[in-house]
Amino acid sequence: MSSNEKTYQKPTGAFVGAAWAALLIGMLTYLAGLWNASLPLNEKGYYFTILLFGLFSAVSLQKSVRDRLEGIPVTGIYFGICWFSLMAAILLLTVGLWNATFALSEKGFYAMAYTLSLFAAVTVQKNVRDMGPKESRMLDIDDIA
Repeated sequence: MSSNEKTYQKPTGAFVGAAWAALLIGMLTYLAGLWNASLPLNEKGYYFTILLFGLFSAVSLQKSVRDRLEGIPVTGIYFGICWFSLMAAILLLTVGLWNATFALSEKGFYAMAYTLSLFAAVTVQKNVRDMGPKESRMLDIDDIA
């Protein structure tokens, strides 16, 4: 191993399981709330789309941050779009819940399930990357140049 090479320890099975469980619990409770809500289909579609948009944005941002930390080139425009997308997803959920006719407890339910889902998606993506083939987890500076 050269002095420029970085190594990463694989996450434990318990951490991987907890991350997947948190992602599934967050997504399924959010979706169960939507399924049982007395909302028109277009409003359910709005909240469903925000969930998908937020999950994708969070994972994309996490990957971009990690790539930059590992010296893998990420363009500034893409990095900015990742941040903008995540903030837009959170803002859209906030505006939707602010204007919704839900009880405060329902608004809190959706906000917490959404937050859990985003956090867990980032953690699952990190774990998937860390558990990948050794070659993809180790970066030799000479390979970039």
